[in-house]
Amino acid sequence: MTTALFSPFMLGDIELSNRIVMAPMTRNRADKDNAPHSLNTKYYQQRASAGLIIAEASQISPEGVGYPATPGIYSEKQIAGWRDITDAVHNEGGHIFIQLWYCGRISHPVLLPDHQTPVAPSAIRPEGDAITFEGPKPYVEPRALSSTEITTIVSQYKQAAKMAKNAGFDGIEVHAANGYLIDQFLRDGTNQRTDEYGGTVEKRMRFLNEVLDAVCEIWPGNRVGIRLSPENSFNSMSDSSPEEHFAYFIAQLNPRHLAYLHILEGDMVTKQRKVNYRSLRDIYNGTYIANNNYDKNRAETALDKGDSDLIAIGVPFIANPDLVYRYKNNLELNIADQNTFYGGDEHGYTDYPFAN
Repeated sequence: MTTALFSPFMLGDIELSNRIVMAPMTRNRADKDNAPHSLNTKYYQQRASAGLIIAEASQISPEGVGYPATPGIYSEKQIAGWRDITDAVHNEGGHIFIQLWYCGRISHPVLLPDHQTPVAPSAIRPEGDAITFEGPKPYVEPRALSSTEITTIVSQYKQAAKMAKNAGFDGIEVHAANGYLIDQFLRDGTNQRTDEYGGTVEKRMRFLNEVLDAVCEIWPGNRVGIRLSPENSFNSMSDSSPEEHFAYFIAQLNPRHLAYLHILEGDMVTKQRKVNYRSLRDIYNGTYIANNNYDKNRAETALDKGDSDLIAIGVPFIANPDLVYRYKNNLELNIADQNTFYGGDEHGYTDYPFAN
């Protein structure tokens, strides 16, 4: 097998040193102002040998928050914290995009300004509990957004895209996956609107299209990526025909000539893969990033078969800051400590050993 895993790759006008992408992973280690700080800088700098880092999901406004201690990209303090991170990654020769996030119904009033009710396309309560500073709390029934409010959120995406440029990122990824607000509009299990934002696939995609139009006023299309998750049931998500509907969504993305399409393949909850992802990959004319439980062998096979152009790796990057070096030299990997995935200090974050 000849692998392209360690070969350079042109992502638009950016030359990546390899085809290994560090996937965006929420680590809940921002400060009290939801701003990145020096510990976060060290974490990303340690992992800058990835061809591309997609930084953790970052809310575009205070109303977009869904979890404790997650970073934002809407205040000057947050921009300054992110600037330290992007400078550190660039000094190591790496590249970094930021993932723009609005949680929607996956939130709780205690996390939102003035204890607001979370919003969604439709007033459908997700199952389970929100994670808050006060411990788990049952999700509440969200409030359906008005058309005017949707327009406001689109403007927040545009402002966040501008902030990301000011913070020195190489590009942005629009988070339209895993049960958060844009995904809630895309899938018919959560979008039961009867106005211009719901019903047909065309109308369910309208919000995403408006967001992409807005951020592409700030960034050229080849610096804007998008993440989708056609069949992921995480966060109480469902769709009546995911392969058919996402084939449509993906085809509509082609004229935009985006930096990449990043797909979470399969279901994080059931661990099943019922959608034909090669079919979806073939519909898309640009760079395709595959994600979800890839290791070195699966990554090499996917690249060799043409199933993907880049491979996004998650958990192995948590425990192995030098993952690219370890993969390249066939070295044993550190095992990730799941107890330290979310929240805490440097333990399980920046203290994993390097191989050399």
